[in-house]
Amino acid sequence: MGKIILTGDRPTGRLHLGHYVGSLRRRVEIQNKGDYDKMFVFIADVQALTDNFDNPEKVRQNVVEVALDYLSVGLDPSKTTIFIQSRIGELSELTQYYMNLVTVSRVQRNPTVKTEIGLRGFGESIPVGFFTYPISQAADITAFGATHVPAGEDQKPMIEQCVEIVRSFNRIYGETLVEPSIILPDRQACMRLPGTDGKAKMSKSLGNCIYLADDAQTMHKSVMSMYTDPLHLQVSDPGHIEGNTVFTYLDAFCSDEDFGLFWPDFSNLDELKEAYKKGGIGDVKIKKFLEKILNKELEPIRARRKEFEKDIPGVYEILRKGSEAAEEAAAQTMSKVKKAMRIDYFDDKELIEEQQKRYNG
Repeated sequence: MGKIILTGDRPTGRLHLGHYVGSLRRRVEIQNKGDYDKMFVFIADVQALTDNFDNPEKVRQNVVEVALDYLSVGLDPSKTTIFIQSRIGELSELTQYYMNLVTVSRVQRNPTVKTEIGLRGFGESIPVGFFTYPISQAADITAFGATHVPAGEDQKPMIEQCVEIVRSFNRIYGETLVEPSIILPDRQACMRLPGTDGKAKMSKSLGNCIYLADDAQTMHKSVMSMYTDPLHLQVSDPGHIEGNTVFTYLDAFCSDEDFGLFWPDFSNLDELKEAYKKGGIGDVKIKKFLEKILNKELEPIRARRKEFEKDIPGVYEILRKGSEAAEEAAAQTMSKVKKAMRIDYFDDKELIEEQQKRYNG
């Protein structure tokens, strides 16, 4: 069995730096390394509709935004199949079958589901589609035989539940589905990048994001407004690293090379941290250093996005071709699933012949 990659994002807005360090950057690294047999990246519009059911236009408009972000960070449609979730009917059918393998109490225990329900303030009015997200995500993963899923740490409970579903299915119907593994970011700071305000999660709804599509001026304002150390009132004061958002971003983005380019007084980030903790370095200077690093990383992404924006029909053509290829792959899995479940009625010649004999002697 080969290595198959699958991952995706909800089209509820442009993607931000949290998405980038949590998964996008790793996807491009995996793609360019070529150490896989197939790679699927999808735009999860069906999942986005579970909590935007009253505003489908929001989802509709943001499909192309996510596609542009994918292409601008370097996902290559000649190497990666990029598709739209709703174009693959097999995913909904597979979700329906998996629902019989999971109890309500098990879904309620899923930490990611509990957190997301709290963030959205559903109370008792939780849409069933949103509540059963772990089950539909399991369908997304297994439909393509994915062996690995690049994702942030918050998705670990979802992958764990997917593995449970796979094991339940295989135990009942025979070895049919593949168990996936999560590929986490390689830097601890990338596991869950905080918002610019220091809150635990970068979120569109909280307005604390830096988007991949932000121009340099917009990003400058975001960086300069970042939460730092509230006790670092004067340049001479000792600074604190823990909880300091600017240093968390430096942990996620900074390399030794950046010091040679932008701040040759130091060799690496550890040296800068020690100097900051002793006092004598102002927060603005640290922020300007971070801004230069982010611009170095994002400028090629901005440039590629501008090029793809010139041909939006071409972007949709990429999504159409990718969706057709994804549908073909999902159909192959669905054929195996139906055979294992013994619901491939028209293809089961033995069943038809046996019943013919039973009813006609």
